[in-house]
Amino acid sequence: MNFVSLDPALQPLIESYLEPADRKLLAPVLHALGADAAQRLGPLAETADKNPPVLEQFDREGERVDAITYHDSYRQLSRAAYEEYGLSALSHRGVHGWDDVPPHLVKYILSYVFVQAEFGLACPVSMTDAAARTLRKFGDGRFDEVVDRLTSVDPQRRYTGAMFMTEIQAGTDIARTETVAERDGEGWKLSGRKWFASNPDADIILTLARYPGGDDSTRGVGLFMLPKVRPDGARNAYVIDRLKDKLGTRSMPSGEVTLNGAYAVQVGELERGFRQMAEMVNTSRLSNAMRSTALMRRSVNEAVAHARQRVVFGRPLIEAPLMRMTLLPLQAEAEAALGMVFFAGDTLQRADAGDATATQLIRVLTPLAKHYICKRARHVTGEAMEVRGGRGYIEEWPDARLVRDSHLGSVWEGSSNVIALDVLRCLRQQGTHRLLTETMTASLEAVVLPEAGGDVRTLLSRWKAITVRGDALLTGQGADAEALIGRYADALAQLVMATLLLTQADTEASRDGNLRKLLVARTFIALNILHDDEVAPEALGHLEQIIDGTVVPRDAIASPTPVA
Repeated sequence: MNFVSLDPALQPLIESYLEPADRKLLAPVLHALGADAAQRLGPLAETADKNPPVLEQFDREGERVDAITYHDSYRQLSRAAYEEYGLSALSHRGVHGWDDVPPHLVKYILSYVFVQAEFGLACPVSMTDAAARTLRKFGDGRFDEVVDRLTSVDPQRRYTGAMFMTEIQAGTDIARTETVAERDGEGWKLSGRKWFASNPDADIILTLARYPGGDDSTRGVGLFMLPKVRPDGARNAYVIDRLKDKLGTRSMPSGEVTLNGAYAVQVGELERGFRQMAEMVNTSRLSNAMRSTALMRRSVNEAVAHARQRVVFGRPLIEAPLMRMTLLPLQAEAEAALGMVFFAGDTLQRADAGDATATQLIRVLTPLAKHYICKRARHVTGEAMEVRGGRGYIEEWPDARLVRDSHLGSVWEGSSNVIALDVLRCLRQQGTHRLLTETMTASLEAVVLPEAGGDVRTLLSRWKAITVRGDALLTGQGADAEALIGRYADALAQLVMATLLLTQADTEASRDGNLRKLLVARTFIALNILHDDEVAPEALGHLEQIIDGTVVPRDAIASPTPVA
């Protein structure tokens, strides 16, 4: 079994977004990881989930050590993620044959396949990657050695990263941070309590603290780098009070941490600490959407595998019309999410290269993807679990773990309401709903597939309507805008995803002569844009081709209507 070959949407998107040279380098490592994730890493993840880490606060002499003991399955998963596949290094250095840094999409693609096996470990991997990006961007070269070790694939040198932001009274409202920073010679010492700290025994931690003379807003909070070990080799002055008993991500530790005058180094400008930390948070938010997409794909794979082998009333379950109507929307949701992750990853690449328009786009795409995809993963994994029936509810199958893990995406790096308000902030500051409309309209107007004509016209009219709706949202009362932004963000995300599905369908039809993606796009448009339960009958009739990624010929598509 190979998770890559099971995914009908992945390879066509790779061909659309990556240059031939990058595809050539990616192919061998991607297919090796696809087999490894399905055959070795998946079983290791199941074992790690059932054998969570244990905190040892004191050694036998009574000395405080705060050592976290991991099951061997988690250690093997860590070696695979950090060393074998270099997931936290991919956006920073040449690996897997690249002389220079690969495109961001390479990281998202490989991580997407890895997460189908193991979700929990992907959190510290993502934080390690994001910490390196943040320290490089705001460190003025002072953290080059730290960045080098955060992005190393050498087991003797590599560091892991974490961010300690959440406090009991300051999760969403960072201005209420109570951890304080005091000058200590050339450095700082931090005191306070962090209430939810994942990967709490990380080598390098980025955290927030109030600095002397700062005001009561987020400008009074500075960003600091907190090493596990002080420059003199002594253990830093913070303790892990306890580990959290979590619903999901049980393989990876999250804990409560108390800082007792811990040694720290200032990162960037003090009064811009929160804005600088937002760089790390936003990077993690996009990774969160990618991870939720991976959970969708794995859960759909499980549902399809069960439906194909389960015989009910004398026939395979997948032949039952109602089951087909259950599986088709799940497949469409998973493909729509993956399309958005690809588009966002490619946009981030262009933004990092200095494209001003891409910079504005990724600013709104990140919270949109986080808001919609992470919440939708809860639905998709839950529906897929139900396909397996009572077995799906049993922890001996992977479905229950996928459901448990899926709930984290909507909470981590900001709950859905916080993310929706971030979307509103983008709209107010930059009018990014109009930029999205311009970008997506241009893509739709370039579609040449005759069979997509009606769908193009539908989406163009919806983009006009959602722009008007966004303008009205911004001109109304502030409270009204805040109340409505959640539903608006979902509608905006769905429209982006529908457009990306349709434009990808146009590409695949022109390139491969395959109209499979058009059936996927029509399904998503019917259910999520038109809210019409009567999906195209040819989509249900070609469910096997949609699932397997095989060719759906042109004559299978009803009522061709020209685009123009």
